Amino acid sequence: MFEKEIYIKRRQRLKSLVSDGIALFIGNVEAPMNYPDNTYHWRQDSDFLYFFGIDLPGLTGLIDFNSGDEIVFGNDFTVDDIVWMGPQPSVAELASKVGILHTRPVDKLDDMVHSALRAGREIHFLPPYRAETKMTLGALLKENPCQMRTRASEKLIKAVVSLRSIKEDVEISEIEKAADISCEMETTAMRMCKPGATEQEIYGVLQGIAYSKGAGPAFPIILSINGQTLHNHVHVNVLKEGRMMVTDCGAESNMHYSADLTRTTPVGGKFSQRQKEIYEIVLRANTESIKLAGPGISNRDLHLNAWKIIAEGMKDLGFMKGDIDEAVAAGAPALFMPHGLGHMMGLDVHDMESLGENYVGYNDEVKRSTQFGLRSLRFALPYKPGHVFTVEPGIYFIPELVAKWKAEGLNREFINFDKVESYLDFGGARIEDDVLITPTGSRMLGKTAPKTVAEIENTCR
Repeated sequence: MFEKEIYIKRRQRLKSLVSDGIALFIGNVEAPMNYPDNTYHWRQDSDFLYFFGIDLPGLTGLIDFNSGDEIVFGNDFTVDDIVWMGPQPSVAELASKVGILHTRPVDKLDDMVHSALRAGREIHFLPPYRAETKMTLGALLKENPCQMRTRASEKLIKAVVSLRSIKEDVEISEIEKAADISCEMETTAMRMCKPGATEQEIYGVLQGIAYSKGAGPAFPIILSINGQTLHNHVHVNVLKEGRMMVTDCGAESNMHYSADLTRTTPVGGKFSQRQKEIYEIVLRANTESIKLAGPGISNRDLHLNAWKIIAEGMKDLGFMKGDIDEAVAAGAPALFMPHGLGHMMGLDVHDMESLGENYVGYNDEVKRSTQFGLRSLRFALPYKPGHVFTVEPGIYFIPELVAKWKAEGLNREFINFDKVESYLDFGGARIEDDVLITPTGSRMLGKTAPKTVAEIENTCR
């Protein structure tokens, strides 16, 4: 937990944005893996953590915007629980540490919600993403649990997004801790990237670092010599000379703030000429984007500029042709980089994604594009001081996507398909860093993992 004043201030700010009704913040419960007492790794709901800070399952926070009351609902541990788990603090003791004076057993929540419903009061809640939470809300509100996401309070969503988007100093410090752990994970992966090693053994070592230094991985580690697959979760390949390994990993700090780094390493530690040529285009897009990032510059403009850098580099190598500005406007670079440049970070590695990307990264004036590639941009708004983002350009040769575009004649005026097809065995390359927007520009968070060709090759020796 942070100091109690942090949580008190957050709830006060929320009360200034929502003036009527009650808000429910339902914490996560444990979920059985194959029988009741053998559960999946448990993680507290991020919004509950943000406002109530208690890192235990089975709790619900309530804020009454009319009276100002704040209550945590939860059951104290029994003697039977203590036999297995040891002495545990009471719910009241935990609540007092985050400035909450009132606690009640879980079964009293039903009474309070029903009383509010009978009085015609508005019940605010955020979009649930777990089946257990949907069931709880459905039971409380006497409604179909499957409809709970559409019943979520837009007013509360927008208020929470406005608060969580700007990171406090204590949050930035935690993200930096997570970034430092992630840097160690990336550096370790580079040193292990040798012919004959398996993706699985490297994956396992990185998992161990994340758990030994923090709260574990912030997301399932992406690690593959098939870098053209953007989000792989199978690690069965043996590393072979001539391939490059893409490692996209991030740790959570012990306070559950996330980092997200990506590095691309040649198997055996030495870039071939064609690997180096592609990699250095990605590196240029990464470094130039970080230099340009600052208040008032939109993430969409930064994305389009990264696309332009990639298009210029790929034209120099013969993969693209024609007018570069026209190619970018047409979305032609999406053949090589079909994802967005980056995403917001914080308590979630894709921060607040559960609330809806369009609430986080778009508004009434800035709408999501329908264009392939650009539509995958999670955030398009101008940066503000206190925003934390990833910057992660990449170049990939995806055989299925290349075949589709060629068959349909998509952007054929800008793509040299014969040249592209000669690289279908290449895989992909991506470089990702975590960046804080400051009042005057931006700065990278945490230790910087090696990313120039020379730095990576020296690390792999």
